[in-house]
Amino acid sequence: MTTRVLICDDSLLARKQMARALPPGPDYVLQFVSNGAEALARLRAQPVDLMFLDLNMPEVDGYQVLEHVQAENLAVLTIVVSGDIQPKAQERVRNLGAIGFITKPIELGAVLSLLAEYGFYRPGELEHAALNDDLLDPGDAADFPEIPLSLNDYLQEVANIAMGRASDLLARLLQVFVKQPVPKVSLIANSELSMAISAANNSSTYSAVCQGFTGANIAGEALLLFSDANFRKMAELLRYDITKGEATQVEVLMDMSSILFGAFLKGMGDQLDMMLGPGHPTVLGQQQPVTELLENQSARQEQLLCIEISYNLEERGLQCDMLVLLTEDSMPFLQQHLHQLMSTS
Repeated sequence: MTTRVLICDDSLLARKQMARALPPGPDYVLQFVSNGAEALARLRAQPVDLMFLDLNMPEVDGYQVLEHVQAENLAVLTIVVSGDIQPKAQERVRNLGAIGFITKPIELGAVLSLLAEYGFYRPGELEHAALNDDLLDPGDAADFPEIPLSLNDYLQEVANIAMGRASDLLARLLQVFVKQPVPKVSLIANSELSMAISAANNSSTYSAVCQGFTGANIAGEALLLFSDANFRKMAELLRYDITKGEATQVEVLMDMSSILFGAFLKGMGDQLDMMLGPGHPTVLGQQQPVTELLENQSARQEQLLCIEISYNLEERGLQCDMLVLLTEDSMPFLQQHLHQLMSTS
């Protein structure tokens, strides 16, 4: 029996990894889309038995796809595959009709367990396939197009998973839900650093913390920028005495940087198979425009790989921006790691 499978993810790497996680055999007809709007168009146009759906996508995200599937009564079983591992995220997708949730990076055992539970795979089929060479081909080669994957695309997926780790920790500590954006990755000059922060408002003042990090053949800095207008609400969430003024602001900055930097760097290091050693966090400044805060950081003449993430606490009106800056010297290692990953996945 043929199973029609739709894989929806804005990451080229994630689509390929999901396809490779399916057990080999002739029974899967695979289709790929890169965003929620394309997924809905495909579901409305033709039958699909099983959909693997990412959550964090531009324009139409995974939650919206699930809402439309429910409202339009589209006949498809959906398994969410996401780096957003917050308990509330998993609860929400199940309430919207998803039959399962697989965390990124994808584990083969989790995929096979869900496929077996819903009758898309029978234990023992892999062993049978291994005895029949003609069954080892998972389908037409066209199902797995070899699309070149850029370093930016790769880092976006790495950042997406690492961001999920940081959001999960923040959500558990503060009992909130963190809305996750699609990370933005770009190659910029140091002098363009302040321009990279798309969420920054020139009329607002910010405070910032910087923390360097190093690993084998990789180095960089993480910057956390927090709008001063949000400090009171965040201090209350962290249960600080807001009457202490500037001292409380420093404590909030240090606590938030510890939570977000630590979890993000651990998540990134796990994917790169290395330990990223953090330096000591430093307050860059308080109550200043972004351009002034980053003036010293922009003095060096160097190209940087910049990852921008905005953490938004739902229903709290709170947002903080994080920049992860990787040095030029890190790029050869990252390119090599990408090449090895693509050759084995």
